[in-house]
Amino acid sequence: MNGADSEVGRLETVLLHRPGAELKRLTPRNSDKLLFDGIPWVGRAQEEHDAFAQALRDHGVEVLYMAELLDDALEYDDARQEIIEAVLRERQLGDRLAGQVRAHLEDLHPENLTQRLIAGLAREELKTGRGLVYGLMDRHDFVIDPLPNLLFTRDSSVWIGDRVAVTSLAMPARTRESLLTRLIYTYHPLFVGTEHLYEPWLEHVEGGDVLLMAPGVIAVGTGERTTPAGVERLCRRVFAAGLAHTVLAVPIAQQRATMHLDTICTMVDQDTVVMYPPVAGSLQAYTVTAEEDGELRIREPRPFLEAAAQAMGVERVKVIDTGLDPVTAEREQWDDGNNTLALAPRVAVAYERNVETNARLEAAGVKVIRIAGSELGSGRGGPRCMSCPVRRERLAALA
Repeated sequence: MNGADSEVGRLETVLLHRPGAELKRLTPRNSDKLLFDGIPWVGRAQEEHDAFAQALRDHGVEVLYMAELLDDALEYDDARQEIIEAVLRERQLGDRLAGQVRAHLEDLHPENLTQRLIAGLAREELKTGRGLVYGLMDRHDFVIDPLPNLLFTRDSSVWIGDRVAVTSLAMPARTRESLLTRLIYTYHPLFVGTEHLYEPWLEHVEGGDVLLMAPGVIAVGTGERTTPAGVERLCRRVFAAGLAHTVLAVPIAQQRATMHLDTICTMVDQDTVVMYPPVAGSLQAYTVTAEEDGELRIREPRPFLEAAAQAMGVERVKVIDTGLDPVTAEREQWDDGNNTLALAPRVAVAYERNVETNARLEAAGVKVIRIAGSELGSGRGGPRCMSCPVRRERLAALA
């Protein structure tokens, strides 16, 4: 059975997206609009990603690729029509251009349609383009925008128990990522019958903000991407499904390197986190539980680590700091030093360049599997961001 109840149970199956032509679409002209921090060397990024995937396989993890699953899902007519209609709603194309785009997409083989949905469709690639809207487009414009951030599969879905929460991404440039992810979970034979805990049209929640702290305990960051309304909606759905007894709502001060909760805190053992030192003492959490009538009970904010320990039933949550001094900590925070992916308790994947953080992890007894990330990291995301666990070995509750 697919699903997860923790961040550290032995990882059995993971969903990745191998970077491709969509990264080749990035230029200094459009990178801000497409929400990508740098212009990566695509060939090297692919080599690094392949090495990442192989490291997972070497540790017994089954690797699924989004593009391959989409190819399969798009064999179904209902899936094709659903996503084509969604693409036509993304932009104000005008009636004539929308009709031309529809005809172009409907004529594509599933593999080619997958490519268009991910890599986008440039104005000059639509040979049938005609009309006012098409004529007024700049030659560098896209009729369908590429999705360079699809690399970060954690954001568009998260498994909680045996259900999948297909998230609602806040930035319009990323909306299609959730729709493609939902298509996979709805139509692919591997996931037929899977119940959806959340949907892309609900209030904004992003997977990078959701941490499964322990069986029954979920922390959800709220800030730039995950809204308070999204946290509330997720709480109601999680409690109604009996998937958790406590949700910790964690406000995050927004900075360029602290977009999601998992950019400042990830788990490497059942009671241990790696955490950005400047926030370790200041991060707060509202403890949310369900009343008997189904309403939410919200307690006053407390220090995050204290609230987490109480909810998890442990004396304290152990913290491994990122770096050894403020300058090193800030640099390695920027390079995703906190964004580790646990393969099992005390076994984690991390970028090799975060030398000080990795040394601290190993000194604390964590086995570190180092991967290259010079080009992968240009989008500001680490091993956790690039992976959506589909199945983890279940853990017994600590309490």
